[in-house]
Amino acid sequence: MPERDDIDLLRQYAENGSETAFATLVERHVNLVYSAALRRVGNSQAAEEIVQAVFIILARKAKSLGAGTVLAGWLYQTARLTAANFLRGEIRRQRREQEAFMQSTMNETEADAWSQIAPVLDDAIARLSKRDRNAILLRFFENKDLRAVGAALGASEDAAKMRVHRALEKLRNFFLKRGITFSAAVIAAAVSANSVQAAPVGLAQSVAVAATKGAAVSGSSLTLVKGALKLMAWTKAKAIATAGIGVLLVAGTTSVTVKEIHKHQHEAWQLENISSKFLLQLPYRTEILSTRSAERSGENGNGGSAAMADGRGYGINASIEDMLRWVFPGDHGELSPARVILATELTTNRYDYFSNLPNGSQAALEREIRGKFGITGRREMVETNVLFLKVNTAHTNGLRPSTSKTVSSNINDGSISVVGENMNGLAMTLEMQLGIPVVNQTGLSNNFDFDISWDDYAAGHPNLSGLRQALTDQLGLELDPGTAPVEMLVVEKAK
Repeated sequence: MPERDDIDLLRQYAENGSETAFATLVERHVNLVYSAALRRVGNSQAAEEIVQAVFIILARKAKSLGAGTVLAGWLYQTARLTAANFLRGEIRRQRREQEAFMQSTMNETEADAWSQIAPVLDDAIARLSKRDRNAILLRFFENKDLRAVGAALGASEDAAKMRVHRALEKLRNFFLKRGITFSAAVIAAAVSANSVQAAPVGLAQSVAVAATKGAAVSGSSLTLVKGALKLMAWTKAKAIATAGIGVLLVAGTTSVTVKEIHKHQHEAWQLENISSKFLLQLPYRTEILSTRSAERSGENGNGGSAAMADGRGYGINASIEDMLRWVFPGDHGELSPARVILATELTTNRYDYFSNLPNGSQAALEREIRGKFGITGRREMVETNVLFLKVNTAHTNGLRPSTSKTVSSNINDGSISVVGENMNGLAMTLEMQLGIPVVNQTGLSNNFDFDISWDDYAAGHPNLSGLRQALTDQLGLELDPGTAPVEMLVVEKAK
């Protein structure tokens, strides 16, 4: 007899109150939900409470879920939101520990990959689109074949294969920015083998009883359910509000809103070339608008930024994190992403901004971010994994003493050419490439010109070990892993 479809079972429970049908659903998906919760909170007892809350929510929403719902995706997203709600109540400030940079990528194993991927996996999956997220969950969390993935998504097997491949590449790029350098194939194998752990014996039965009969449910569980439902409603309302902007424009029912949107769609500065010279022409004010980067000629959705020594600046296609890195610069310019700790979830939306005041531009932008998004940042010394930049040999012929009065650089895939830079600047350049803080311990104080090149890809993935070898062979420098206190930017909810 063929396996009953998830939605058929859910309809049977919603319409007939079939506890057997609901228990089957819980048994089928409890491991997925438990694993997602456990990764998020790191505590088995809390994870069990979250599992119970998730299935209580499912029971309450059974009648409202549409026929096209992919239940695995819905349960995963609900588990993530419920766990986030749990953490908000239990932890005032969550600190995400940076993963250590891999010393070698040539001998990848699933165990090595999983130990680095697991702490940031759920954040990575949360940034995928709904269809990409469902494809990854069905393929690697529930180990469905591509035909079954396609059927669940309403697509062909070939289309499902392409979507899974693209989603894996997005995950790989997310991890790469955090110094986790595994191929898509290794990521897929590690997630498939490790992402779902067996829930404790008896949990499915007790959860099914609690969800359908309301029996033996603690007050803390009910509080968790209520908080998660509010968070889910807020997330849905936010999506509806975003989609409704077009309706407001057509209907014209709110003249102030329409006027503001119309103004935002036609800001000429958002389409200008990025330069310090153009910044001088902007009015004396601070502004953040939804990006128009896709409309900029030849940029294909990319962006950039410009800044002046007096603290004025602007950026195109920036995230909230990008803006705060400009607001709270490092000792050698804009703070690198490797020195940011995200203590709260941020929207993935992109923005164009400028802050062009005679003085206090960065403080003004921080106030605008605080008021617009409820987000702020602060500096904090954190003991973390770093790479120490050191002199490897006495033969540093590749470092040529510079006579240039200005600094310039040209960074491409597989090559770096720099004029007039000091070792602190090189450390920052390497930090941006490698995604982990780099601390200068060379003892060299002069400015240099230098060029290095390496094979950018090895075995199908970025060849970061090749970059490190090029530093030694061509410049006489090396990168040694270790730990050190580093000033980090903690991005968190404004109090």
